[in-house]
This record gives sequence, structure tokens and C-alpha cells, in this order.
Amino acid sequence: MPTILRCKCIIVGDATVGKSSITQVFHSDGSHFPKNYVMTQGVEVLVKLVNIPETSDSVEMYIYDTAGKEIFSDFVKRLWDHPSVIMVVYDCTSETSFSSCVKWLERVRAQSPNTQIPGALIANKVDLEQRRIISPKKGQELAQANKLEYFECSAKEMQNVDTPFFYLANEFHKVYEERAELFNSLS
Repeated sequence: MPTILRCKCIIVGDATVGKSSITQVFHSDGSHFPKNYVMTQGVEVLVKLVNIPETSDSVEMYIYDTAGKEIFSDFVKRLWDHPSVIMVVYDCTSETSFSSCVKWLERVRAQSPNTQIPGALIANKVDLEQRRIISPKKGQELAQANKLEYFECSAKEMQNVDTPFFYLANEFHKVYEERAELFNSLS
């Protein structure tokens, strides 16, 4: 019997790293890159169904695209309770956005202490190869140190945008399956 699981995906990172672009490209199945958009103020929530391979299950992802400006941090933190998965995004041409990743991750994880939440670290804007400052190796090291999976993408070129979302949906499904198995073994 097919199961639809609901997953709260929190996307964080500094302003202008491309969180909204990544979210909108994924949500539109790669048919829409926002050329003109207004900076996110607070949180924008998008919903997308992701089918889990080799099962009849699906994960309904509630994607919380959150503002990256500090002025909105107190407001958006209230919407981060009980996250299912985390996506931390940085601009690979910006040392500042990379340095902020741990701060963003700690803020979200503080909402669910003592819970291991699947997460992904995303290096965005890899199409700007000439301006790149943060190497893939540096990104991978940060991801590994914080128990995250590392991905590189370009929202503008619509490259590899789906992969981190599919990864997170599958990880959420695995956690659900493990908990269901444990619950069934107790009864």
C-alpha cells in the first residue's frame, strides 16, 4: 500500500546565495529560473511530491525557503521547529557565505537538540568557475565535519539542483522505515 510521508525541509544560508533560485528550479522541474525576484522576507513555503525509488512510497516535501538576512532571523527561527531535513546553501564565490554555514546549521539544529537530522551542504553558483573561491575539497571537508552530504549545483544553469532534494527525501524515508521497523518490533 503506498505511503505518503510529510517532510519539513528547512533551507538556510546567507542572503543572495541562491536558496530561492534552487527551490524554484526544483519546484518547477527545471522549467523556471527566477530572473527577477524580490529578496525573501521571512519564509516562503513550497510543496513538492518526491517518489521514492523501488517503493510505492512518496515524500511530500514542505520546503521552507528562509530569508538569509539577520534582520529576519528571530522571525524565521520560530518556523524551524521540528525540521525533518536541513539544506545549508553557500555561494562558492563568497568566503563570507561559506563561513556562515556552521552558524546556520547550529541555529536549525538547536530547534531539535539530541536529534540527528539528515542534511546537505550545497555549493551553489558553480557555473561561475572563474570567480570560484571555495574549492570542492573545502566544501566536502565542512560537510563531513558536520555530518552532511555535499553537493554542487548551479541554479542558473539548472545543473544538479534536484539531486540534493532527492537525497534528502530518500534519507527521510530511510529514517521513517527504521522507526517503523523499531515500532513494529516493540509490539
